[in-house]
Order: sequence, then structure tokens, then C-alpha cells
Amino acid sequence: MKTSLIISSLGFAAAIAFSPLSHAADAAAGEALAKKEGCLKCHAIDKKKDAESLKGIAKKFAGKPDAEAKIMTQITSGAKVKLEDGSEDEHKIVKTKDKAELSNMIQWILSLK
Repeated sequence: MKTSLIISSLGFAAAIAFSPLSHAADAAAGEALAKKEGCLKCHAIDKKKDAESLKGIAKKFAGKPDAEAKIMTQITSGAKVKLEDGSEDEHKIVKTKDKAELSNMIQWILSLK
């Protein structure tokens, strides 16, 4: 009886951890950080603005194992980015230093496909 209760509890905990609600909270935090950092000033979610849309970025990096690392470098180093007119500019560096928060934001971007 005790063993089945433990197994049931573990199953319930796993169901909650992998439920859409837990991911929705991460998505909400990712979007909130993107807004806070000013990403949405240049990037719209689903259409081109001054820069490529976030959905376009997600499609560009879809299936690439180094996607998160490349985006992390882009937003934390100020690396050059190619603009629509062919010129280059330095990407804005995010102020947030918490790698977990940044990783969550990047995962949210990559989920926008």
C-alpha cells in the first residue's frame, strides 16, 4: 500500500511538472523578460519590424543543437548583426545576467516556430 502511494505521488508530480501549465509559466516569464530587455522594440513576435521576427529566428535555428548557445552569445556579447539593408550593427547587450532566465527566454523564442 505504501509503495503504491509513493508511486502514485511520483506519477502525479511528473504529470504536473510536464503539464502545459508549467510550460506556460515559463513562456510567460520568457516573454516578460524579452519585453523588459527591450527585445520587442526591434523584433516583433510574428512579423518583421526593424529586425527579424522572433518566429523567423526560431525557424532559422530549428533543429540546430547549438541554437541556444548562438543566441546566448548574440544577446550577451553585442556581436555584429546583419541588417535588412546589408549593413551591420552591434546587437544590444541584455542587462539580465541570470543565465537561467536568459536560457528560459531563448527557449521561449525557439518555441515560437
